Amino acid sequence: MERQRYSTNTVYEGRVGYSRAIRVGPHVHVAGTLGMGPDGRPPDGAYAQCVAAFERISGALEAVGASVEDVVRTRMYVVDVERHQEDVGRAHQEWCGHVRPASTMLGVSAFVDPAFVVEIEVEAIVDEA
Repeated sequence: MERQRYSTNTVYEGRVGYSRAIRVGPHVHVAGTLGMGPDGRPPDGAYAQCVAAFERISGALEAVGASVEDVVRTRMYVVDVERHQEDVGRAHQEWCGHVRPASTMLGVSAFVDPAFVVEIEVEAIVDEA
């Protein structure tokens, strides 16, 4: 089965060897995605970082022929879940609450750059009918 890959050409994609998104048949997997502003830095706050991450994820989904409507699972990795869960949940609800995918929010200790507080993965299944 053919693999369709999408890359945003970040330094980590090349250094680590992964794609931002990959589609195999109807299955789409979007790699852990940080919310970044145009300057590559995170916006202030968990909510703004989630919104930026979901914008990047939307672009990756579109690049491989999918959309938020096709999303079946989300995973949100959050530094200090107790502090950020409301903001992360609100951004998630706004982006895909109407789709109601299976979802997991996990607490993590830190990311490579401590300015980031959330990273999001998405899985989708495209109706090929």
